[in-house]
Amino acid sequence: MKRPALLLSVLCGGALLGLSAPWLSGLAHAAGADEEAPAPALHPRYLDLRAAPRIAGDAAAGKEKSQVCSACHGEDGGGTAPPFPNIGGQRADFFYWQLVELKRGRHPSPMTPLVATLDDQDMRDLAAYYASLPLHPATAGVSDDAAGTVDAALLERGRGLYLHGDPAKGIPPCQGCHGADARGMPGADVADRSGRTPYAAFPVLRGQQAAYLQAKLGEYRAGDLHDSTGDFIMAGVGRRLDEDSIQAVSAWLSSLRED
Repeated sequence: MKRPALLLSVLCGGALLGLSAPWLSGLAHAAGADEEAPAPALHPRYLDLRAAPRIAGDAAAGKEKSQVCSACHGEDGGGTAPPFPNIGGQRADFFYWQLVELKRGRHPSPMTPLVATLDDQDMRDLAAYYASLPLHPATAGVSDDAAGTVDAALLERGRGLYLHGDPAKGIPPCQGCHGADARGMPGADVADRSGRTPYAAFPVLRGQQAAYLQAKLGEYRAGDLHDSTGDFIMAGVGRRLDEDSIQAVSAWLSSLRED
């Protein structure tokens, strides 16, 4: 599988590299801000999410539309196998834009045909529904031994990378965008002085599947993902990560529980 079900942008620290790109047509409608505006365009070269408007949807309607998702993501939003990401408790803004990326189909993914029939309202409703669910713990993953345990030294290295980065290698701390507890930045939903909520589009990483995280970080390391401004950040971070670093931070994040 070249691309797991959801694009998990592990956005670690840093500014958005001074990128300049045309804004998406109809972006306000995507957030429910202007019902007269056209649906968001899928044709721009990449998605500029630096000032994306907030996403609103109907969680009850999203639950009704989520039945097909449960085969891989469970009825409670938990991945049914290590390669499938946990999506329960994920931020609605992040979730919505990942569906948009998948629908665009710029990178090979088995998810693209599954989301092809979703309209904009469907994607917003699904995002609202899964955001309303509690976080789901990771299942046993590729970093576990036969007894389901993970090496303590590996976890400690992963914790250090997430909280402090590795300045010698130019790796920023992941908590700079995802929060110290990997639940997202505190106050991410509160607009800044310019009226923007940039941290709302950064994913929750706590308890995510280790196999999924390793696959996504591996794609960033290889430079395979470049469909949004979030991908551009991770292209820089990913090329500084070696296999050991990817395994360590993935193992530590997957070991975290809701409490």
